[in-house]
Amino acid sequence: MKEILEKFGLTGELYGGFDGEWFGNGDILESYSPIDGSLIGRIRQADGDDYERIVKSAEKAFEVWRSVPAPKRGLLIRALGDKLREHKDDLGALVSLEMGKIIAEGKGEVQEMIDICDFAVGLSRQLYGLTMKSEREEHLMMEQWHPLGIVGTISAFNFPVAVWSWNIALSVVCGNSNIWKPSSKTPLTAIACTKLAEEVCREMDVDPAILSLLVGRGRDVGEKMLLDRRIRLISATGSCSMGYRVGRIVGERLGKTILELGGNNAIIVTPDADMEMALRAILFGAIGTTGQRCTSTRRIIVHKSIKQTLVDRLISAYKQVRIGDPLDPNTIMGPMVDTGAVDDMMNAIKLINEQGGKILYGGDHLDNPGGCYVTPCIAEAKNEMQIVQEETFAPILYIIEYEDFDEALRLHNDVRQGLSSSIFTNNFLEAHKFLSEAGSDCGIANVNIGTSGAEIGGAFGGEKETGGGRESGSDSWKIYMRRQTNTLNFAKELILAQGIKFGE
Repeated sequence: MKEILEKFGLTGELYGGFDGEWFGNGDILESYSPIDGSLIGRIRQADGDDYERIVKSAEKAFEVWRSVPAPKRGLLIRALGDKLREHKDDLGALVSLEMGKIIAEGKGEVQEMIDICDFAVGLSRQLYGLTMKSEREEHLMMEQWHPLGIVGTISAFNFPVAVWSWNIALSVVCGNSNIWKPSSKTPLTAIACTKLAEEVCREMDVDPAILSLLVGRGRDVGEKMLLDRRIRLISATGSCSMGYRVGRIVGERLGKTILELGGNNAIIVTPDADMEMALRAILFGAIGTTGQRCTSTRRIIVHKSIKQTLVDRLISAYKQVRIGDPLDPNTIMGPMVDTGAVDDMMNAIKLINEQGGKILYGGDHLDNPGGCYVTPCIAEAKNEMQIVQEETFAPILYIIEYEDFDEALRLHNDVRQGLSSSIFTNNFLEAHKFLSEAGSDCGIANVNIGTSGAEIGGAFGGEKETGGGRESGSDSWKIYMRRQTNTLNFAKELILAQGIKFGE
């Protein structure tokens, strides 16, 4: 543990504010490892005055950065990707140490950062606008995409570094400066990433304030970000209730938002499914990151003819899950992020029983150091149960039975969230209907792969209470820019549109 922290200079009292310099005048925030409950860091947070300094620095950095040619902006992100490659193992271990996900997932999260940097480097030469035919003689119409301004990223604990990279890799090549408010549960990983970004900026003679950091209380700095008209876009990851608040406050000032909120993700397993493939996908989707992914598999909608076979095999697989220290490469499931998350899971299990469900396996709070370890839970349930309709951020998997395929689709869509979805079937008609306008109502819909583990090449996000935002690949870059339509008149007279003859 000490070695990991020393590699990133995360010893002694740290500062949570960065705008090219490290500072902080707020309260002390302590970071504890869910592995054993030990104190791993003390951070002097930023306060309201520090916030104002950081925003002004980000404004100043943007005024210079916006005029740098986009391909040159891409060189900075390429260098950041190389820096992340250099530190992949150590940063992945730090993610495991502070957040609790197993080391393979910690390294995988850093690889996701590297991948989005590679994507953004190519994107820096592809910020395309359109040209359009004018109805007026000797006129040219076209559109341009210009840098937006300051982008504020509010990230969650479960992906403490990847979500930041999604936003800064794209927005930096688009010409913006960035302010990052990380989760208070994972401040050390944020400081480590910002230190790496600072190194790259200084090596390339770029103002480090384009990648500023703001570790601070929500009431001191988070609320200010939402209300601040200078921050043109807020990208927020968190719960649906948080998203309602962010959307309302930022919307009232007509700011832009990317909202990546809750998921209540389901896999439909039909009689034509490859059972072996489905089992592996369900296992990873349900217990990966200890059930603390927004794309975690929450519901299994299974045909009644194969339900018992699937349940028996799932229970057998769950019994073999190795729970323990996430830094041990043999561990399959690490701890939850903190004891509060464990309490939420235990309360959900109580409600399952009260609302008529049945625990088929697991759901125990284990007596391990730190108090954050649980056994993953499988429960038989009805889709309409209130606890099933809500997202519990924990390794709880609901088994729901269906009789015909239209019923399966109805059950699948009958939740308020709409992030990720999947079907396992070798039936061509079922697969295509699931992907059709009459099928899954989620932002992500998969066939014969699970709900979790999206690639960066596609736009990531969901519908309904998931927020409707999109990050990462495809054309998600457009949200980080402002669109401008241009008309150029190279005629020798003023010609009005729609054939209007003014003053004649």
